[in-house]
Amino acid sequence: MTKKKIGIGFGTWAWGNKIVWGYKPETDDILLKKTFFDAIDGGLDLIDTADSYGTGRLFGQSEKLIGNFLEELPKHKLKKITIATKLAPFPWRIGRNGLSKAFEESNKRLKGHIKRVQLHWSTYRYAPWQEEQLLNGLGDLYEKDLIQEIGLSNTGPKRLNFLYQKLKERGIKINSIQMQFSLLTKPSLDDKQIKNFCNDNNIEYLAYSPLALGLLTIPVDQSPRPSTFLRQKLFQRILPKTKELRHLLSHIGKKYSASQAQVALNWIRSHGAKPIVGIRNPMQAKDAISALNWSLTNNEKERLDFYRNKCLVNMPQNPFVSP
Repeated sequence: MTKKKIGIGFGTWAWGNKIVWGYKPETDDILLKKTFFDAIDGGLDLIDTADSYGTGRLFGQSEKLIGNFLEELPKHKLKKITIATKLAPFPWRIGRNGLSKAFEESNKRLKGHIKRVQLHWSTYRYAPWQEEQLLNGLGDLYEKDLIQEIGLSNTGPKRLNFLYQKLKERGIKINSIQMQFSLLTKPSLDDKQIKNFCNDNNIEYLAYSPLALGLLTIPVDQSPRPSTFLRQKLFQRILPKTKELRHLLSHIGKKYSASQAQVALNWIRSHGAKPIVGIRNPMQAKDAISALNWSLTNNEKERLDFYRNKCLVNMPQNPFVSP
């Protein structure tokens, strides 16, 4: 039996985010439109967004942009992609209908094209009861045929099993789980348990931030200064510790005439996860698309695994990830 080849999706956190990514609507929107269509045409088959993507008055900007772009997408192409948004379990969104208004607003911004709704993070650490109620609310949306799929994000293996069983009792499946996963995330037993659970229950494992906020794309002979303060500080703290790993990415990439980003994305795929790569321009879209054309050997995967374990860095983690 031939193993199904894992695709690549793209994330849109930067589409509307001024604080981390320096988004400028007056110049970026035209570029993002071309990026979007190039990505779809090239075979990136999942669009990941969230109702909270967009800072300040730009709240929901990512969804607005995608919704407008989708209206121009031919129906035959629309059928081939998954439009997935994440709804934030803010403290004021409580009860079984806590996400109803948020869904309506997201669905309006996305022009009715939502296929999958994901709970953006786990509330287990501060309000475990809220998470179960909100998930039941998503189950109601599914039963009303308002969405086709349900996903989780930032949910550890124990909570994943619990929530999976709760929905299973209603005859509803969890289709995906999204976790931060890259060569710069710390290896853990939880990660292995999640991947095993996904394999056993046919759940799509999505890896967000697969390029570690761009750190893995930087050649070893460069020390760039990002445009925003937060990324400047991150690069100053972490980049010097990653030279050996980035050198190996470059070395492997030369064999395939590929970028470091492509190698990092294919390392994710070699671990059975689907990378959700952030793209902001057509060049980045083209690079991600090119990663679909080749795969790492087992030896290359193992060498990268070794240097991942050797490279002890502390990437910022979502503080709400559940056990």
